Amino acid sequence: MQARAIAKYIRISPQKARLVADAIRSKKAGDAVHILNLMPKKGARLIKKVLESAIANADQNPSIDIDNLYVKKIAIDKGPQLKRIQPRAQGRAYRILHRYSHITIILDEA
Repeated sequence: MQARAIAKYIRISPQKARLVADAIRSKKAGDAVHILNLMPKKGARLIKKVLESAIANADQNPSIDIDNLYVKKIAIDKGPQLKRIQPRAQGRAYRILHRYSHITIILDEA
Protein backbone atom coordinates (compact mmCIF):
# COMPACT_ATOMS: atom_id res chain seq x y z
CA MET A 1 0.00 0.00 0.00
CA GLN A 2 1.17 3.49 -0.82
CA ALA A 3 0.53 6.89 0.67
CA ARG A 4 1.34 10.20 -0.96
CA ALA A 5 1.30 13.92 -0.37
CA ILE A 6 1.66 16.78 -2.83
CA ALA A 7 2.51 20.41 -2.13
CA LYS A 8 2.15 22.79 -5.04
CA TYR A 9 3.42 26.31 -5.63
CA ILE A 10 6.11 26.16 -2.97
CA ARG A 11 8.35 29.25 -3.08
CA ILE A 12 11.75 27.61 -3.52
CA SER A 13 13.70 26.87 -6.67
CA PRO A 14 13.61 23.21 -7.74
CA GLN A 15 17.41 23.07 -7.91
CA LYS A 16 17.76 23.99 -4.23
CA ALA A 17 14.95 21.67 -3.13
CA ARG A 18 16.42 18.70 -5.04
CA LEU A 19 19.62 18.95 -2.99
CA VAL A 20 17.58 18.21 0.12
CA ALA A 21 15.39 15.59 -1.58
CA ASP A 22 18.43 13.55 -2.61
CA ALA A 23 19.40 13.16 1.05
CA ILE A 24 16.18 11.32 2.01
CA ARG A 25 15.42 9.34 -1.14
CA SER A 26 14.79 5.61 -0.34
CA LYS A 27 15.24 6.13 3.41
CA LYS A 28 12.85 4.98 6.12
CA ALA A 29 10.22 7.60 6.89
CA GLY A 30 11.27 8.02 10.52
CA ASP A 31 14.92 8.38 9.59
CA ALA A 32 14.03 10.89 6.86
CA VAL A 33 12.21 13.10 9.38
CA HIS A 34 15.27 13.05 11.67
CA ILE A 35 17.59 13.93 8.78
CA LEU A 36 15.37 16.84 7.76
CA ASN A 37 15.23 18.12 11.34
CA LEU A 38 19.02 18.45 11.39
CA MET A 39 19.47 20.07 7.98
CA PRO A 40 19.89 23.87 8.11
CA LYS A 41 18.24 24.53 4.75
CA LYS A 42 14.90 26.12 3.89
CA GLY A 43 14.08 23.18 1.63
CA ALA A 44 14.43 20.77 4.56
CA ARG A 45 11.69 22.56 6.47
CA LEU A 46 9.35 22.56 3.46
CA ILE A 47 9.99 18.93 2.48
CA LYS A 48 9.59 17.82 6.12
CA LYS A 49 6.12 19.32 6.17
CA VAL A 50 5.12 17.36 3.05
CA LEU A 51 6.69 14.16 4.43
CA GLU A 52 4.76 14.47 7.68
CA SER A 53 1.58 14.98 5.65
CA ALA A 54 2.28 11.77 3.71
CA ILE A 55 2.84 9.90 6.98
CA ALA A 56 -0.46 11.26 8.32
CA ASN A 57 -2.19 10.17 5.11
CA ALA A 58 -0.78 6.67 5.57
CA ASP A 59 -2.04 6.66 9.15
CA GLN A 60 -5.61 6.99 7.87
CA ASN A 61 -5.38 3.57 6.20
CA PRO A 62 -5.58 0.79 8.82
CA SER A 63 -3.82 -1.76 6.59
CA ILE A 64 -0.58 0.28 6.48
CA ASP A 65 2.03 -0.19 9.21
CA ILE A 66 3.55 3.23 9.90
CA ASP A 67 6.83 1.77 11.22
CA ASN A 68 7.64 0.05 7.91
CA LEU A 69 7.20 3.08 5.64
CA TYR A 70 10.00 4.31 3.42
CA VAL A 71 10.32 7.09 0.85
CA LYS A 72 9.64 5.27 -2.41
CA LYS A 73 9.64 8.36 -4.61
CA ILE A 74 10.26 12.04 -4.06
CA ALA A 75 9.90 14.40 -6.99
CA ILE A 76 10.60 18.11 -7.10
CA ASP A 77 8.96 19.46 -10.24
CA LYS A 78 9.23 22.92 -11.72
CA GLY A 79 6.33 25.29 -11.12
CA PRO A 80 5.58 28.68 -12.63
CA GLN A 81 7.99 31.61 -12.49
CA LEU A 82 7.35 35.18 -11.46
CA LYS A 83 9.22 37.48 -13.80
CA ARG A 84 10.46 40.73 -12.34
CA ILE A 85 12.91 43.35 -13.49
CA GLN A 86 15.66 45.09 -11.59
CA PRO A 87 16.84 48.48 -12.81
CA ARG A 88 20.53 48.67 -13.63
CA ALA A 89 22.96 51.33 -14.77
CA GLN A 90 22.53 53.29 -18.00
CA GLY A 91 18.84 52.47 -18.41
CA ARG A 92 19.27 48.72 -18.56
CA ALA A 93 17.04 46.21 -16.79
CA TYR A 94 17.99 42.75 -15.54
CA ARG A 95 15.38 40.02 -15.27
CA ILE A 96 14.82 38.30 -11.94
CA LEU A 97 13.03 34.94 -11.97
CA HIS A 98 11.25 33.86 -8.79
CA ARG A 99 10.93 30.12 -9.16
CA TYR A 100 8.27 27.85 -7.66
CA SER A 101 8.27 24.08 -7.07
CA HIS A 102 5.78 21.23 -6.81
CA ILE A 103 6.83 18.62 -4.23
CA THR A 104 5.49 15.05 -4.43
CA ILE A 105 6.33 12.35 -1.90
CA ILE A 106 5.18 8.73 -2.21
CA LEU A 107 5.64 6.38 0.75
CA ASP A 108 5.44 2.59 0.55
CA GLU A 109 5.75 -0.30 2.97
CA ALA A 110 9.05 -2.15 3.11
